[in-house]
Amino acid sequence: MSVLVDLIVMLGMLVVVPAGLRLTGAPELDRIRRLWPLFAVPGAVALWLPRGGPATVLAGCYALGAVLLALHAPLRLLRTVRAAAAHRTAEIALFTALVTPSVAATALVAERSGHALFGFGLGILALTVPHFHFAGFAAALIAGLVCRVADGPAGTFAASSVPSGTLLVLIGYFIGDWAELAGAVVLTAGMWTVALLTWRTIRGSGRDRTTRTLFAVSSAVLVATMVLALSWALGEATGLPHPTLTWMAATHGLGNALGFALCSVLAWRRLQDRPEQAPPEQTPPEQTPPDRPRTERPPAAPALTTSVRTDPPLTGPALTDLTDLTDLKGRTS
Repeated sequence: MSVLVDLIVMLGMLVVVPAGLRLTGAPELDRIRRLWPLFAVPGAVALWLPRGGPATVLAGCYALGAVLLALHAPLRLLRTVRAAAAHRTAEIALFTALVTPSVAATALVAERSGHALFGFGLGILALTVPHFHFAGFAAALIAGLVCRVADGPAGTFAASSVPSGTLLVLIGYFIGDWAELAGAVVLTAGMWTVALLTWRTIRGSGRDRTTRTLFAVSSAVLVATMVLALSWALGEATGLPHPTLTWMAATHGLGNALGFALCSVLAWRRLQDRPEQAPPEQTPPEQTPPDRPRTERPPAAPALTTSVRTDPPLTGPALTDLTDLTDLKGRTS
């Protein structure tokens, strides 16, 4: 299980987080996004080293980058207060996305050092790292983006329930399984709403089949993976049979990482690139009609035509005058 979990975490560190930061469209995040590999690469290397000093130091490098990212959250919170009511919920979701990697990085440092944190064992800490990369960062980010496009009641519910569910799950770690189950229910409701809005509203706006397919896969996978999350949380709280952590990592974790987070980030990236390519395809038909009369018909052409048509024919009086002029020359000579 550890190898699969480490691969999932690497995907979140090296791909999902920097690509997701680009989707926010926030200029203040450009610098940390460009510098992110300097923090993510040491963190990824730390996953494969034995627990101890070197792994802890490299994990601390990633934690430093996560803290620098979280420092942008207060500015986002201030923007949330000043934003209009329609955009306030989306800003809260994006605020959550900026904070959750620091939670994952804290668990990573503790797990790589081999020390329990707040009474949690190393196994739980190892699973906390991917959870807050995907159920934290990716889920909140995508919910915020969906709310920006579908800003109705459903979009508002999605962008508010995903951060609320993530927070409740975190609180459930300390309170108990029933609180964690409540957080899983809220988070599942929000993620299913994200999947529904993505399928019904956003998927159709894809300009090509690849984009629409990515959106469709992310929506379908999200429905299945959140059923697994509910079944596990319900089993932990009630004692009913439920999947093991190894099975959850291979199904819920891998599905959320590849099927939901990666497909969603790629689809949104392709969708945001569409306005940049649209103008060159539309401008030529609009500009060519007024230019054709100027280039194909020079101004001098009508004058030449008129002068040719108005010249008198060389018959009749014109020829008589020419004959008289010849007779006059003959008489004079």
